[in-house]
Amino acid sequence: MRIMVQKYGGTSVKGLERMRLVLDRVRKSHALGYKMVVALSAMSGETNRLLAQAREFSHNPDPAELDVLVTTGEQASVALFTMLAKEAGLRARSLLGHQIPITTNSNFTRARIMEIDAARIKAMLEDYDLLVVAGFQGVDCHGRVTTLGRGGSDTTGVALAAALDAEVCEIYTDVNGVYTTDPNLCRTARKLDRITYDEMLELSSQGAKVLQIRSVEFAKKFNVPVRVRSTFSDDPGTLVTSEDTEMEDVLVSGIAYDKDQCRITVRNVMDRPGVAAAIFGPIAEAGIIVDMIIQNTGRDGRTDMTFTISRANLDTTMSILDKLRPDIGAEEIQHDVHVCKVSVIGVGMRSHSGVASTMFTLLKKENINILMISTSEIKITCLIEEKYLELAVRTLHDAFGLSEAPTKACA
Repeated sequence: MRIMVQKYGGTSVKGLERMRLVLDRVRKSHALGYKMVVALSAMSGETNRLLAQAREFSHNPDPAELDVLVTTGEQASVALFTMLAKEAGLRARSLLGHQIPITTNSNFTRARIMEIDAARIKAMLEDYDLLVVAGFQGVDCHGRVTTLGRGGSDTTGVALAAALDAEVCEIYTDVNGVYTTDPNLCRTARKLDRITYDEMLELSSQGAKVLQIRSVEFAKKFNVPVRVRSTFSDDPGTLVTSEDTEMEDVLVSGIAYDKDQCRITVRNVMDRPGVAAAIFGPIAEAGIIVDMIIQNTGRDGRTDMTFTISRANLDTTMSILDKLRPDIGAEEIQHDVHVCKVSVIGVGMRSHSGVASTMFTLLKKENINILMISTSEIKITCLIEEKYLELAVRTLHDAFGLSEAPTKACA
């Protein structure tokens, strides 16, 4: 049995005419001999509408009940699309997360997939041409509805492809693929034909909104080829896949940025063992992800601790730190929301030096001050003032030759 998994985002299923475009694509793929499993998001804007409605009824909505509410968006999408598919003569049925089941943990609003009953899906594909699955949702071991976090339909699609050993997973959205940087910010951005899993992971983690990061983690773990395409064009899009020698020769593949950043500095804490744990332990327990961290050189038994978090977590983090002040001896806690991250990413950086110095030199020439730095094997990230974001992205994009052709690593 040849299986293809396709996922369509909210803009792709917003209304009858767009669903007809989706159906045309599904029918063409089915005509090639594939059994089709299609994961759908809620119609564009529907999840935000439901979240706003929840806040009208509760200042602090219960996460479990919030999941019950927002999953109705995907439920509407799959029911309507299945009606359309049946009208067109396809043997189709809709499936919600709990009907498969897609089993998750119980972290409501941000659950992780634990298991998918692939045997049940394959058995149903013997009787149906098309299974239309509600993206973004699952069920925990207690039978309660869960959701996978914003963008979770990507993860649903890739996880289904992995479980079913599908030949390919196609992610349809409103862009033609993965670009060297945000084309809305840089007009010379170029669409990539291929990108490695590791590069896509870094792009996603550094702010690129093309794919949810957990969907890329699934794809890499189970070696699922993922093609990112537009619902509204015939462009072949971008293939996310394992790296090969040719891909390793590309020194830099893309420039990513993330404006959802806040820098916090805890001034003059006691410079002794256990202070870092005392600060970051409670923050982690609150479910807050800390990204970049710098501890300044101690002086007179005191030191400064600086780190970055998402702006959405600022109030909670400041509340935690205020409670900790007596224990850690902090004299002052400062924060700055007018910062952003800019990252240079490429698998070719693993075996070639010079990218960091080039990046720092380019930013210096534009008089852009670097506030913090973090690195990985294939990424260099700088925290800068937000007002310099566009200038930094365009400068780095042009300097690394991303507008024209891949930048080859030097021998």
